[in-house]
Amino acid sequence: MNEETSILTRSIRDLFTKKMLAYSIMPFVISMIILYILFFIVAGMGMDQFTTMDIQSTQTTIQNGIPHTESFQETLAGTGIMKFLMSSALTSWIASFFIYTIGGLFVLYISIFVALLVIGFLTHNILKEIQQRHYQNVEMIGYSNAAESIFLTLKWIAVMLILFLVFVPLYFIPLVNIIAFNFPLYYFFHKMMTYDVSSAICTKEEAKKISFFHGSTLRLKTLGLYLLSMIPFVVFFASVFYVIYLGHSYFIETKKLRNEES
Repeated sequence: MNEETSILTRSIRDLFTKKMLAYSIMPFVISMIILYILFFIVAGMGMDQFTTMDIQSTQTTIQNGIPHTESFQETLAGTGIMKFLMSSALTSWIASFFIYTIGGLFVLYISIFVALLVIGFLTHNILKEIQQRHYQNVEMIGYSNAAESIFLTLKWIAVMLILFLVFVPLYFIPLVNIIAFNFPLYYFFHKMMTYDVSSAICTKEEAKKISFFHGSTLRLKTLGLYLLSMIPFVVFFASVFYVIYLGHSYFIETKKLRNEES
């Protein structure tokens, strides 16, 4: 059994311990509360924007050689807008497509974003449990502080939003748009996960060395975890597994570095 298979197997076993299962429930409950609040905020903003809609139509007919022009004007409010959009097959299909597609993507992306923020508060406790079970000889030194964590999180959010804007022209190219949609959020996912785990275990120098020598491996691991997050609602329950899995990787590499230095 190679090292990677061993890490994966150990991570799955750790996930199904009583304490880790309890931790898994917390991101789900907290994220659901946050998403529930966000839903009503966004819904309220949407209703404010689409409270009324002015509909104008002009139709010209010829009767006995004489043209007659009829104008139609109506202001739709509230649910009347949706009734108007659903009044024909074409507008009904377009409206349904945008509502379900954009709404579904928004919920999926925001759920990953929220879960990452929530799991950040549990990372140290999860890693402490992993250390007690498997790595008691590896001290959790850590290098993070509240100010740095907030600054880096805001920085990565800003970069993510900039990437979303820069990639707008690519959103209209089939297949390429899949990568363009997901790369900004994966960037944030990778940065947050590796920082939360490494900053709780390593010194800053050790984290830099691990990133330099094992950066490609870490990116492959976080990419696999991100793709797993694309399954709806999985991220709420699997976020604890992400920390466990990456935690094992960092504990092992940190142990190797410290053995080499001693």
